[in-house]
Amino acid sequence: MTHENVEGARIFCGPLDEVHSTIKSHNIGWLVSAINGEKMPQTPAAIDQAHHLKLAMNDISCDQDGLILPSQVHVQRLIDFVQDWDQLSPLMIHCWAGVSRSTAATFISLCSLNETVSERDIAFLLRQASPTATPNIRLVTLADDLLGRKGRMVEAIDLIGQGEMTFEGNVFSLSSKM
Repeated sequence: MTHENVEGARIFCGPLDEVHSTIKSHNIGWLVSAINGEKMPQTPAAIDQAHHLKLAMNDISCDQDGLILPSQVHVQRLIDFVQDWDQLSPLMIHCWAGVSRSTAATFISLCSLNETVSERDIAFLLRQASPTATPNIRLVTLADDLLGRKGRMVEAIDLIGQGEMTFEGNVFSLSSKM
């Protein structure tokens, strides 16, 4: 998909608690919820139902009884959704705390939208924007395979390491085009 209004198209990332205020203050038009199914929010009134991707998954990297492991289907749905995003209004990606699933989904989205940009460059921009970002490695590994990045996405996240410990991350944003 070609995007005519890519200047200023932004991806916001943060915790569930900040979704409504971020939508209002930044005129968010598209939303990704990557959160436990029982915590899944309803689509906010300001967001068209078709512009809200709901990915019910737990923040885990290996099978655990009673929990939903992030899957290839989740990641493919995210990639397809981001590729369909018109970039005429900002996109917000959130999880429960804004630290793991949402930062992984933000990294994946940026890699998907910027095929010729180094994964390392994207990861370092993510770290600069969010000192607490600790992308869920399972989501990154699945995306690395789906996007044909040959291990470079996983390596880039390994390079930036675990983020600063926090209960809840701050909202941050990055340009969708690099």
